Amino acid sequence: MKAGIISLGCAKNLVDTEVMLGLLQEGGIELTRKPEEADILIVNTCAFIETAKKESITTVLNMAEYKTSGKCRSLIVAGCLGQRYGQALLDELPEADAIIGTGAWGRIMEAVEETLHGNRVILAGESEIIYDARMPRILTTPGYTAYLKIAEGCDNRCSFCAIPMIRGRYRSRTVEDIVEEAKKLAAGGAKELNLIAQDTTAYGRDLYGVASLPRLLRELAKIEDLRWIRCLYSYPRFFTDELIDTIASEPKLVKYVDLPLQHADDALLRAMHRADTRVSMEKLLTKLRDRIPGVAVRSTFIVGFPGETDEQFAALRSFLEEQRFDKAGIFTYSAEEGTPAAELPGQISENVMQERYHALMSLQCKISEEVNQSLEGKELDVLVEGREEEQENVAYGRSYREAPEVDGQVFIEGCGGVKPGDMVRVRVSQGFTYDVVGEPVGWNR
Repeated sequence: MKAGIISLGCAKNLVDTEVMLGLLQEGGIELTRKPEEADILIVNTCAFIETAKKESITTVLNMAEYKTSGKCRSLIVAGCLGQRYGQALLDELPEADAIIGTGAWGRIMEAVEETLHGNRVILAGESEIIYDARMPRILTTPGYTAYLKIAEGCDNRCSFCAIPMIRGRYRSRTVEDIVEEAKKLAAGGAKELNLIAQDTTAYGRDLYGVASLPRLLRELAKIEDLRWIRCLYSYPRFFTDELIDTIASEPKLVKYVDLPLQHADDALLRAMHRADTRVSMEKLLTKLRDRIPGVAVRSTFIVGFPGETDEQFAALRSFLEEQRFDKAGIFTYSAEEGTPAAELPGQISENVMQERYHALMSLQCKISEEVNQSLEGKELDVLVEGREEEQENVAYGRSYREAPEVDGQVFIEGCGGVKPGDMVRVRVSQGFTYDVVGEPVGWNR
């Protein structure tokens, strides 16, 4: 009996996929990357915005074709889409044999057994569980890097976001449990850990009464085999002075801050139910750059939020011009059913949103290129991820300035003999919009 999984959406979803893979293998199911060989096909879906939902449905329908062209006897829809739509999804997708919500991934073997017996089932309800270090997990990332989920759910209730409805309230894992898993990952060869949650800076408030990310980071930094620890999804609200000082003082904590800000106009931030103001964000960014030398700051912004005027968009544009983020993701607003923002007046047309998106992207591309050009002549430690197929002596990887999957790469010319997972010291020779090019000046494998 073989099973295959396709994981869509964010890294948080990917960790759920990896745990389901572990549970399947523990249950005696052989895993395969070839859908035509699979008796059981699982699509771990995303439902964050409309485009993600469409991609999820398309992928499920594509996998359903293997019921006739392959060996598939059970098609299971897991994750956010199933959690959000439940019975309605099962009714609308006769191709699906089971729905598993975000709080029911631990019942994957139950879903497999039920569907193989000809039953269609829904295993979804309130999301209250989170995996722990004892759960089996099969990494799908290269062995030298791994995601480590430190919490589940979200309490922020941003008006545009459906995540709290899908993932439930914020639930932190204990420091001890996270450290135990981190030690296992390091023992298995992981040099880089990327900490993820819907809001990493809120970590521990539900368990310990205070935001406890600095404490967790100090404990993780004690693990000898780890080289890099990176925090993603770090909301500004609980980005404390203690956290800034911890990142600045601990060598294993990469000087990279992922700070989703979403906008720079105070009225729109209030409509988004964000706790920040332009002034508070400017103060935080100044602190980060003053107290963490060389820090790379990434952010994300939404254009076309309901009611966004030309003047408010201009304020956002000026904010990007002034702050010169190293990297930024720009997104058009997506009206998600059930969210407060979807009911707001002043919904922006798609044409206007696209105009604003392209204008902001053009600006950010120019800034990113100038930032990368400013690196020319400087040296960076680079984690090698692979080699160019057509250029034998060119390798590629990431420095502390690039998070996996969302940022660019460092291309290393004249770099024979290195392999994925090696650390190479690189002198940057050219900077481009997304990537930089350099030459090796030494390495520490």
